[in-house]
Amino acid sequence: MDKKIMLVGKTRTGKTTLIQHLLYGEAQYKKTQAIEFLGNFIDTPGEYIELPTMYHALLITSYEASIILFLIDSHEKSSVFPPNFAQAFNREVIGVVTKLDQGGDYEKAKTQLIKAGVKEVFPINYEDPSTVQALKDYLMGKDIE
Repeated sequence: MDKKIMLVGKTRTGKTTLIQHLLYGEAQYKKTQAIEFLGNFIDTPGEYIELPTMYHALLITSYEASIILFLIDSHEKSSVFPPNFAQAFNREVIGVVTKLDQGGDYEKAKTQLIKAGVKEVFPINYEDPSTVQALKDYLMGKDIE
C-alpha cells in the first residue's frame, strides 16, 4: 500500500490500536504524544481534534495523506467533529466507529460521522476480525494518487 492514511479522533478513540491491527493483526496500547508516521499511517494525537486551536495542525498534516479516517468511539454521547468538518480536507474522508466489541451505539456514532461530512462508515469490532479486514480491503483497493 503506497497511500498515506491519516487518522483523526479524540483521545482514547482507538487510533493507534486500529493502526496496529491493520499493520500487525494485534495491538499493544501506547499513548500518541505527537504526530507519528507508522508505516503508511499518520497517527495524530487526540488533542488535535479536541482543541479547535489545533485544527490547523490537522489540516497541514493532511497534505501528507491520501485519505483521512475520522474515528469515533461507539460510546460517545456527542461528536467532537464540527458539522461538515470533512469538507475542510482536500482528501477523501472515511468514518470509522470503534470499540463495538465493547458495546455502544453504532447507528448514533455513524450519524455523527455523517454529520461531520463522511460518505463511507466502517464499524470496527475486534472480536470480528472481518470488520478490520473490510476496512483494510477498502483502503488497499482505493485508487488514490
